[in-house]
Amino acid sequence: MTLLAKHPEVKIVRLQLRQNIMLQRLDAAQWRELDPLLEVIDYPKGELLEHQGDWSMEQYFIIDGILKRVVSNAQGKEMILRFAAETDIDTSYAAWCLKTPIPYSIRAVTKVRAAKLAMPQWVQFLERHVGIKSAFEFEIMKLMSEVMAHTITLHLLDAPGRVRRFMRKQKDLAARLPKKELALYLNLSPETLSRLKRHGKI
Repeated sequence: MTLLAKHPEVKIVRLQLRQNIMLQRLDAAQWRELDPLLEVIDYPKGELLEHQGDWSMEQYFIIDGILKRVVSNAQGKEMILRFAAETDIDTSYAAWCLKTPIPYSIRAVTKVRAAKLAMPQWVQFLERHVGIKSAFEFEIMKLMSEVMAHTITLHLLDAPGRVRRFMRKQKDLAARLPKKELALYLNLSPETLSRLKRHGKI
């Protein structure tokens, strides 16, 4: 864990963060305010960033790699709700606002570099900048809508339909995701996914 300002690749990392869907909205003064609060962390593949049921929450800005949001039942069965890659975010903001434990885990699918800050610091920053807060909450609504649409898709579409929808929505991730992860996201067995791949569905 390294403060952004002290990171050995600080110039490159700042440029990468400027491309983030949220941070690209900041003006120079807002950036100077947020910059000292950001920590840059490199997570190994499989690392748990947030644990389902925890109260400690943070805001993540993805610099490199892929994260997944996953929910588990009491028997340990997992369902992947979404993937997020470079320039995207992940967050437990909604749980923070509702004063509830985080209802999912956030885990690194690949090696991940991310900038983060504690949720209280991010919320305080948003309260000082109403325009950024409005844009952020709009992104959160879009994110939640996408998760809901994915969940509905699992019930309404057959296997080829689920694959086609993924390719239409997130084609850039298809070649980067491990087959096991993609199969779990689409509620397929790895064997079914391989068969669909052979038949040109992915």
